[in-house]
Amino acid sequence: MPRYAALDIGSNSVRYMVADVPEPGRLVTVAEGRQVTRLGESVFSTGSVSADAIANVSAVLARMSAEWRQTEPLAVRAVATAAIRDARNGDEFAEAASRAAGVQVETISGQEEARLIHLGVEARWPHPEERVLLIDIGGGSAEVIEAAGGAMRTAFSRPLGAVRLQSVFLPNDPPSREQLTRLDEFIAEKLASPARRIERGGFARAIGTSAAASAIICAANRIPRTRRQEADRRQATQAQVRRLYQRLSAMTLNERRSFTGIGPRRAEIIVPGVAVLLRVMETFDVQALAYCTAGVRDGVIRDLAERGAGRERARLSRENRALVEQFARRFGVEIRHARKVAYFARELFEMLRELHQLPIETGRLLEAAAYLRDAGHLISDSSHHKHSQYIVQNSDLAGFTALERTLVALLCRYHRKSMPGARHAEFQALPPDHRRTVLYLALLLRLADALDRSRDQRVESLSGGIRNGQVVLTLRSERDTGLERWAVESAVQDFAQVYGKRLVVNQETS
Repeated sequence: MPRYAALDIGSNSVRYMVADVPEPGRLVTVAEGRQVTRLGESVFSTGSVSADAIANVSAVLARMSAEWRQTEPLAVRAVATAAIRDARNGDEFAEAASRAAGVQVETISGQEEARLIHLGVEARWPHPEERVLLIDIGGGSAEVIEAAGGAMRTAFSRPLGAVRLQSVFLPNDPPSREQLTRLDEFIAEKLASPARRIERGGFARAIGTSAAASAIICAANRIPRTRRQEADRRQATQAQVRRLYQRLSAMTLNERRSFTGIGPRRAEIIVPGVAVLLRVMETFDVQALAYCTAGVRDGVIRDLAERGAGRERARLSRENRALVEQFARRFGVEIRHARKVAYFARELFEMLRELHQLPIETGRLLEAAAYLRDAGHLISDSSHHKHSQYIVQNSDLAGFTALERTLVALLCRYHRKSMPGARHAEFQALPPDHRRTVLYLALLLRLADALDRSRDQRVESLSGGIRNGQVVLTLRSERDTGLERWAVESAVQDFAQVYGKRLVVNQETS
């Protein structure tokens, strides 16, 4: 199954998450991490990210990068939000952060941030029919999102992040009545535009999605920080949030730090966070708010999965494919048939990734072999697979290293007749991981070739996967595919020995 990573560089903290996507819209977390950095403090007080903040966040990103890279995700996206949107030296920060993370850091707009938040919530807690209100109170901004029928309808990103508001409005500890009044007036002013555009009330559910919302739900329900995972989908009423705001805004920092559900760092910025949430609930007539663990990073991963990001690494580039086809034509390969086999090979590689677990880049070697496996026919139809191996191994085929050419040549060799074995010296000379690559890919190439055994494109498309402990392949076609199904079934025994699963093939009409 595809695996993706997300880096969320927020105004208060940096987070990363790695997740598998076993099916569209469903995420299974593999690894995650969070570090409070207060990146936004210098921006909101001076307009720029300080040198110390750049160095601090860069160190955090380097450490996190080392962690998520061990999980070998298919693709990664790193985003920076409100603080970097506002910073005069945002480009300088993005360059330093990109170097530290080893991936390009992208500063996203408030609308894109809102879109990703909504995608994340729909991945973790879908609402395919209802009208819902989402509130995410970050360090630099707050996103207010109206969604209906599983789609984002309206979204606003306002400068109402907890770090920003604490820095600008609440210098005293505890804050004075005048400071709280100015804070509330500012929040009301910034919510005026969303209030005009989003119809008040009538929501099936209101959901908070940030660390601020988590702390508020924990505090309202007296859930200790050590059990904060229990806050997921728990609720707090508007009356509870109002009482919480009244209590916390009158406390000193040390008193807030001892309040159940609020951590020592969150206590520093919890007052403006509760103020924003309370005003949102009052403005949109929300009587109760539930918490969802999803956030920007969940949305990033769902978005990467839906776009098929990273899968291009398993395929020949346009330039490589043109070179391979040109080489194949030199040896009389029937390109129409080769393209069909290459298509099936790509589908099988992706479909069975959970079983073979090969590096994503090996998919392009499989595709190349699908084009070149019949090159040996030019020398002789007899043992053409061995002639294909010789041609590829000793060719000047561009776009591949010497090792890659060797692997492609061996795949051509084993696309028919005997499977790789102890008596094959060239195969045995490979390191164990490369032997495994050839063994697993050779089986896929045999199946791909079998799926166009008649060479007249009878199988239109292919679907399938692991079901009830066996691999099921469904051929879509309006025509007779008896020859193709027979050819696939002839590889069933070899498939079971290599992949450890029974292979079942059936047909359905398009």
